[in-house]
Parts: sequence; C-alpha cells; structure tokens
Amino acid sequence: MENNLEEVKAILKKYGQGHLLNHYDKLDDFHKKKLLEQINEIDFELVNSLYENTKKEIKNSKDEITPIDYLDKFKLGDRYKYYEEIGKKAIKEGKLAAVTMAGGQGTRLGHDGPKGTYDIGLDSHKSLFELLCDGIKEEGKKYGVTIPWFIMTSRENNEATVKFFKEHKYFGYEKDKNLFFFIQGELPMMDTEGKILIGEDGLIKLAADGHGGIYESLVKTGMTKKMREMGVEWVFIGGVDNCLVKMVDPVLMGIAIDKEVTVACKSVVKANPHERVGVFCKRNGKPNVIEYTEITDEMAEATDKDGELLYGESHILCNLFSVGAIERMGAEPLPYHVAYKKATYMDKDGNLVVPDSPNAYKFEAFLFDAFSEVDDMAILRVKREEEFAPVKNADSAGVDCPSTARELYKKFYKLD
Repeated sequence: MENNLEEVKAILKKYGQGHLLNHYDKLDDFHKKKLLEQINEIDFELVNSLYENTKKEIKNSKDEITPIDYLDKFKLGDRYKYYEEIGKKAIKEGKLAAVTMAGGQGTRLGHDGPKGTYDIGLDSHKSLFELLCDGIKEEGKKYGVTIPWFIMTSRENNEATVKFFKEHKYFGYEKDKNLFFFIQGELPMMDTEGKILIGEDGLIKLAADGHGGIYESLVKTGMTKKMREMGVEWVFIGGVDNCLVKMVDPVLMGIAIDKEVTVACKSVVKANPHERVGVFCKRNGKPNVIEYTEITDEMAEATDKDGELLYGESHILCNLFSVGAIERMGAEPLPYHVAYKKATYMDKDGNLVVPDSPNAYKFEAFLFDAFSEVDDMAILRVKREEEFAPVKNADSAGVDCPSTARELYKKFYKLD
C-alpha cells in the first residue's frame, strides 16, 4: 500500500488535490485502501475540464430547433395490427430485454432505502420493483418467454437493492440467469474552488453521473455483451419510479423494426403548453429533446393545422434501443451538465460542514443527449393515464407523487 500511496501523492500534487489525503492517517486499513482505489479511478483531466466549464458563460444557442414527426398509437388504424405482429414475432424469438434505472434513493418520499423498494400505498403493499416485475412477467407469459431484466443500481443502494430482491425470492426471476444487477458510474463532487469534496466517512464524495451514464455503464459492466450472448437485439430502458411503465410493447418494437431505426421512444402530449417537461424535437436536423427552459412562449404555444402543439411530445423516459445503438452511445461519455447542489462534506481541518444552501457542483449526463447520434428515430405517442404514473415527489407536492400514481394505477387495473 505504501508504494501505491506515494504514486497517489504524486498524482494529487500534479492536479492540486493533495487535500484528499489530509485525513488518511485517521482512517482504518479498509477505508485507506478504499480511498486510494477511489483516487486511482478518477479521471482528473475530465474532472478538471468539467470544473473549468462551470466558469464559462452559457452562450445563446444558435441551434435550429424544429418539430419532430410522431405517430399516435391510437390513430394508427390498420397499421396498429401490422406493427404489433412484427413486434410480437421479435418478442417471441427472445429478442427483447428490459432495463430499469433504479440508482436513486427514496429520500424525497421520506423513504429510507432504494426508491424501487417504496410502497406507493396499494392494498397489496407491493413495492415499485414488484409492480414493475408483475408487468414484465405478465407480458412474458403472453409470448411464452421470460424477458431478461437488467437493473441499474448505484454504489449507494446496490447492496440494499440486491438484498431486497433476495428477500423476495427475486420475484420469480433467477439471478444471473435472467435477472442482472449492474452499478451506474459516478463522478466526484467539487466545491466552487475546484477542490474535490471528502465525505463524512473520509472517502471521496461521489454522485451518480445521471441517467445519461446508462449507455457507458451497460457497456463497461459487460451487460451488452451478455445481451448479445442471450440473442437480445432490442432493449427497453425505463425508470423505476413509473409504476405504469410498459416495458414490453410489440407496437413500439414493430415500428422500430419496420422503419429500420435504432431508437424508438414513447411520448405523452403535454398537459398544457407550459408544462415544465422536456419535449422531443429536431436540433440542427437531428433527433433531440429540448428542455422547457429553452423553449420560448411562442414555440410552446405554436400549433399545427390540426391544433396540436408543435412541441408537445413529452419525453417520459420510455425508450427502446437496438443493442448496437447502446454500444455506440456507450463508447464515449456524453457531455456533462452541471448542477449546483447542497453537499455535506469534511473540511481540511476534519470538521463536518452541513450547508444550508448550495455549495457544490455535481456533474451528470442526460440520456437524451445521445439521440443526436442517430439520423432518425421513431416517436410513439401513448396515453398518459395508461403508461405514465411517476412517483417523483412527496404527496405534499400534489403532482407526480404516491397518491396520484396510486390513483392512476388503480384506475388502469380497475382495482376500485
């Protein structure tokens, strides 16, 4: 360990991060080893460049934003059955896998544990994980297959997530046969002076690299290789907090296969022109998602000849990719966005600092930033009340919370 320590000291000196070893001597052997491993894993050139970007002024974008075409699932007419049959055939041949992004904690819900273990208050008291599992198993039975299920956890919640599944006998799945866990990437948090933060455990303060890290994580952890070995060609990626997510949709698959695109996404129409959601568009001729902060009032309210919003297709994190597309998108990290957050940390004197306002930079990538890597994609509008019941906020928010999700779930499954 001593040789490694000297090497680490040299690296830290080069990048002006020597403070990371300030409390090294006070750590036990396990934490000493862990800290050195963390430091060795950091891409300091990347971290430095991310910090430098926080000091740059955001220039007015000169990008050309235009509407994107979409299909309405319930206005397909005869094409509905056509697409459905194509998708059904592919599913029966074992070409579909599902990925659930479940790296978050249920803190905002007042839940002490992974968000996927949260009980939204149904009479069955099923967790979000079990509700999602019910859906994927039910669909698998229709086609005589078991849909392989890949769950992305975080360093923070991986152990608790795997333990939860084990306690529930993996909800009928078989670990490492058709159920796989993998951990998403992380990046150090930094203060406003560009110094990497140390957490109260004496280790580097890390934060998940956003849902855009999904591609790189799938590739680096060998999950895409495993998918190919299983004969999987298509992968649905969704979030754990949408209890109505439809991970197995033959119509969506059929459209992707028929139109020969490598990405197909679901959308729901905006609740109103100014709903604070990202919407699908084309940016400089390429598929993209534009954030609500980038849309002018004029764009938000613009309609077509049928009175439909030109920028009305909300991105709901329900996306289908070919395995090849994921591999291409995961070959290089996506651009990172900076968020200014509150972070508890240990200062140079070993004192714990608990801020009451934002004090640190967190860096994260957005899944939809990879859409510009493809020339075209398919967008399928679905009904909000049938496929989108997210649990993001506490009940006090009154929107996208346990009570609204519970009511949507009960209504859809006719549980009243």
